[in-house]
Amino acid sequence: MDKHVNLVKLSVGSESVEGLMEWQATYAQRWQDRLPRHITRMWPKREGEILNGGSIYWVIKGLIQCRQRVLRMDEVIGEDEIRRCAIVLDPEVHRTLTAPKRPFQGWRYLNPEDTPADLREGREAEAALPSELSQALADIGVL
Repeated sequence: MDKHVNLVKLSVGSESVEGLMEWQATYAQRWQDRLPRHITRMWPKREGEILNGGSIYWVIKGLIQCRQRVLRMDEVIGEDEIRRCAIVLDPEVHRTLTAPKRPFQGWRYLNPEDTPADLREGREAEAALPSELSQALADIGVL
């Protein structure tokens, strides 16, 4: 497979993967294609690599917990007439093994070798560990 790169982004305000999914489902209704998006002011310079199989990994409560495949990037012009990038996402959310991530502004690139693996088939429906326990286990290298 050709080289790709991923993005990582804090899901500000989300308390859980379900909360992220609910917000996206509501927000996606404003778009004609009903696909979820993340709007950002900075256009990724590595767009080609992202669109070559990349995903956006979501950090929720200090842990990477899930990802969505990036479908395309659309230009949007805000009411302030500033050009922005709409990162259009596959609505399917893939839960991942948790991985700690310190707070940061905006989004960052995430190389494939640094990404947490998707949860094995059948584990997606398992109840999530409390975030404090997940964080503690991740801190000691168990998760």
